[in-house]
This record gives sequence, structure tokens and C-alpha cells, in this order.
Amino acid sequence: MKLYYAPGACSLNPHIILRESGLPFELDRIDNRAKKTEDGSDYLAVNPKGQVPALMLDDGTVLTENGVISQYIADKASGAHLAPKPGTMERYRLQEWLSFIGSEIHKSYANLFNPNAPEDIKAAARQRVAQKIAVVDKALEGKDYLLGTFSVADTYAYVIMSWAKRFGIDISNLKNVTAFLDRIAARPSVREARKVEGLD
Repeated sequence: MKLYYAPGACSLNPHIILRESGLPFELDRIDNRAKKTEDGSDYLAVNPKGQVPALMLDDGTVLTENGVISQYIADKASGAHLAPKPGTMERYRLQEWLSFIGSEIHKSYANLFNPNAPEDIKAAARQRVAQKIAVVDKALEGKDYLLGTFSVADTYAYVIMSWAKRFGIDISNLKNVTAFLDRIAARPSVREARKVEGLD
């Protein structure tokens, strides 16, 4: 498998999951602006959507979207227990979290990535992100992980919520989330992925 990633982007999530899985994989760093792979090839030929992550399977099939890639890796490495079994209520809870993180928290950052967005729009985006992260804080009450045990939902939540500091969103009052972020950051897979991407 080959993961197409950009340092510090949401592709850090499947990068961490691949390291958790123990499966063999390669990395291909993408220039997000030029849409070029490391060897200068056209990334849009791999993923016409243009975003990372993309996961190329050994047969050349390409998967995109964090929630899908996360579950694919978890299912391929079932012994790593990164996701509940398909068809169970716990698996639907996992999908519920992956959807919430992707569509509610992740997308709420959109105007913060836009250098041309007016400051009042950015201020509203910061408030919206903080409100969404507060939902996670409440869900983590009395738990170390979103499903009770570690899963791919936790890695995605970690990556997206850790952007708060980068964009000046104060979540220090969310004690469950801050403890969660520290807990996930301490995992060897996270430390290694961050080191490889040059984030530390």
C-alpha cells in the first residue's frame, strides 16, 4: 500500500493508523499547492479530487476520504483491533464518530485555511470549531477513548482537534479533550508519524 500525504494535513490520520496496524506501506509526499507527487508526477492522476489522503492498494485501486481509508486499514489489520467488527452496533458508533469528525469538526476549519477569509468569518469559524470540540469533550467524560477502547476514531479526532492550537482556538477549558490529546500524542505510532512528517 502507498499513502499519499502532506505533512501535518489530515492525512496524518491514516499515517498513524498504518503504523498502528503493523501492515507494510510506503509514503509519497504531495505538494498540495502544485498537486505533484515526490517524483514530480501529477497527483490529480492518482486522485482527481486533489486532496490528501489517498491510499493506493497493491492492485492499483485508490481509496480516498479519511473515514473510508481508516476503516479499510483497520479491517485489513483485524488483529490490531483498530475498529469494531462490521455489522455490530459498536461499528456503527465508530462510523458515527468518523462522520461527525469529518463533516462537523474537520470542515468547520475551512475558512481558517483560507488566507482571504475576513477576520469576522475566521472568528466565527473558531467559535464553531470550539463548539464542536466541546461535544467530544462531553463524550469523553469518564472515558479514555471515544468508543471506550482505542480505535481509528481516536486518531482522526486527535489529528483534527490538535489543529486548534495552530489556529488560535483556546480549548484549554476542555479538560477531557486536553487529556485525550496528550494520551494519543504519547502513542509510539503518533510520535513516529509526526517525526517522519517533520512535525516535531
